[in-house]
Amino acid sequence: MNIANRLTITRMCMVPFFVLFMELGGIYNSIIALLVFCTASITDLLDGLIARKNKTVTPLGIFLDPLADKLLISAAFIYFVKIPILGVAAWMVIIIIAREFLMTGLRYIAAVKSVVIPADRTAKLKTMSQMIAIIVIMAIIILVVNKAFFKFFGITQNTLKNSHSAIFIVMEKTPFWVTFVVVVLAVYSGVKYVWKYKKILTEN
Repeated sequence: MNIANRLTITRMCMVPFFVLFMELGGIYNSIIALLVFCTASITDLLDGLIARKNKTVTPLGIFLDPLADKLLISAAFIYFVKIPILGVAAWMVIIIIAREFLMTGLRYIAAVKSVVIPADRTAKLKTMSQMIAIIVIMAIIILVVNKAFFKFFGITQNTLKNSHSAIFIVMEKTPFWVTFVVVVLAVYSGVKYVWKYKKILTEN
């Protein structure tokens, strides 16, 4: 097994640890979860670069890389729905995950017909937007939900609310809008893939 595929498998192994620290909650566990996610995101960047540089792109890597991303990203967004203050709606996460199921099915049908579907630029942009959105939302969880912002800066949440602070308003609205952008890119990417490989779906 080459280095790129090992990095991908390492990213998959990080998912349970990410879930564990998210479940434990609290400022410090959330920080650890964020660090785990950032590390996993770095491996996502590295495995592709290494595979292309060493010319070791394999069918296994093409299959495992998006699967690892799906597991990590789905876990994060599902947890966000559990935190009402974030405003991340369930329908948003359903669309994000449904797109991934759609692509898994499309890749399976393609594999049966000996066709490999690699990730294009749209898919990479979609994945990058998801990872950035998750990092931003987790930072807000640490600062606002877990009250690190108030604890370390000596400002109370009520003070911010009563003064209609721009900082509080931005933090309160950001999770919804960054997730909305992710949803738009996910839908666009999914439709583009289906259109591009429609022959695979229509051929007997």
